[in-house]
Amino acid sequence: MLQTADSEQPSSTARPMRESEFASHDGTRLFYRMWPATGASPKGAVILLHRGHEHSGRVAHLATELGLDDFAFYAWDARGHGRSPGERGYSPSFAASTHDLDCFVRHVSETSGVSVEDIVVIAQSVGAVLATTWVHDYAPPIRALVLASPAFSVKLYVPFAKEGIALWEKLKGTFFVNSYVKARFLTHDPERIASYESDPLISRPIASNILLQLYEAAARVVGDARAITVPTQMLISGSDWVVRHAPQHRFYENLGSRIKERHVLAGFYHDTLGEKDRAIALAEIRRFIDARFAEPRAPVDLRTAHIQGYTKDEADRLASPLDATSPRGIYWALSRLNIRLGALVSEGIKTGVKTGFDSGSTLDYVYENRPRGLGLGGRLIDKVFLEAIGWRGIRQRKLHLQELIDRGLLRLKAAGRSTHMLDIAAGHGRYVLDAIETAAARPDSARLQDYSPVNVDAGRNSIAARGLGDFVSFRQQDAFDGEGLAAITPAPDLAIVSGLYELFSDNAMIAASLDGIARAMRPGGLLVYTNQPWHPQLEMIARALTSHRGGEAWVMRRRTQEEMDQLVATAGFRKIEQRIDQWGIFTVSLAERV
Repeated sequence: MLQTADSEQPSSTARPMRESEFASHDGTRLFYRMWPATGASPKGAVILLHRGHEHSGRVAHLATELGLDDFAFYAWDARGHGRSPGERGYSPSFAASTHDLDCFVRHVSETSGVSVEDIVVIAQSVGAVLATTWVHDYAPPIRALVLASPAFSVKLYVPFAKEGIALWEKLKGTFFVNSYVKARFLTHDPERIASYESDPLISRPIASNILLQLYEAAARVVGDARAITVPTQMLISGSDWVVRHAPQHRFYENLGSRIKERHVLAGFYHDTLGEKDRAIALAEIRRFIDARFAEPRAPVDLRTAHIQGYTKDEADRLASPLDATSPRGIYWALSRLNIRLGALVSEGIKTGVKTGFDSGSTLDYVYENRPRGLGLGGRLIDKVFLEAIGWRGIRQRKLHLQELIDRGLLRLKAAGRSTHMLDIAAGHGRYVLDAIETAAARPDSARLQDYSPVNVDAGRNSIAARGLGDFVSFRQQDAFDGEGLAAITPAPDLAIVSGLYELFSDNAMIAASLDGIARAMRPGGLLVYTNQPWHPQLEMIARALTSHRGGEAWVMRRRTQEEMDQLVATAGFRKIEQRIDQWGIFTVSLAERV
């Protein structure tokens, strides 16, 4: 239904507005506003993300004031804000809110017919961190990103406030922190000040988990901003009382975007897009967006990032030996000694030392997640080992794999297709066998493969123990043999590649494997694939852990999500949806053969 403009939008010039909802990843229906394009030649869509504590009404004026009549505008009320449901200021996690945004953008694209490539995101404060995290983690091919005063580091004026919040949350669980920022410190605009103070939809609380995870996500994307190649414009408020300047500048300097702009707006308070002189900022945004649509979209080709690129440089540094007498050399030598000592009492560490910490045997142990060792001390050490952040991410990846395998099977069934499954490097097969047993739709057949005879034997034993031998088989085969993959019969309808490509730096190998899978499939077939775009312990892994390749150091070249998605797209697949853990380590994606 058409609505008149609210108090944040001058009624004399307001564009017609509609209100609606969309279903997010967990079924929660989130509220949004939409302003159709009014120009004669529609070009795309602009998505507006509001500040923390606020709602879509606070950015509604931009649909008119930006003067981009050839663009439809969309603005949501984030979960726990405005007219969207949920406890005020709360979300299950910052990652859940990022997933909400991914669902919203896909909803906008699917319902409007505007391709994601013709979408621009304009985001402010906490919304800007959310948008940045989404672009980093999900690698959407949007046309442009505009960030206004991103809250990469909120000024908590009480000393050690963040540490205190973290400690209290650990002791008591999630609680709420109220914002006491006065409207007069957000903007110089008297109308905006008055409307902020009287707006019943503005909520002061923010959940402690979201505040802490906001800091964590911000630190991650600022440090790894080279992964972001989307054309990006930054608007930094020069007199911001709410967020710090330094991380915004670091983010800009780290940005991998070929097209990027930074504008420091002297005298502006935190509400950059609601300031009294916001016309200055809006003119820059309008010019930036017009320029992006006046030229063809030119994505950065990352398919040769294994030859030249920042993740290649990072991996080379990690592979370089340290001076044994240097402080770092001594530190990592002692770390390796501790691991060897731990292997004497911890079953998990022993398995890693014996077979490689990246082996199918170690991953199966991590999936099982049952501490074992010599005596109480050994079991405690094993528990600490199993609770390492990387292993927690691996177990979450398993859950995401099961979810997308299930969704893939249901999608194929709904299309009236056969459901022959293929996993080209299944390890011991635990995750895929668990997925088969819990799936709503049983596959017609499942072929599991692995290069290691040890893994094949373990997988066959597991199939027999589960009583799945009538439709599940396990064979020894090389996952990088493209011709062998292309010749597999029956042709797979759902192929799975989990945890394999992350272990090999060379994109030519990955391309050959993906090409073989694609040639084996009919159009409409599905691919579930994983990636590791970031990891907080890369140096520890490289300096202290050994791989399955003859005890060599486990040095990983991580792939940005955009790089991985480009390899998949080149093979002939279209990405449909994605999952990522709350730490930003492992992704699982579902793609369709086109």
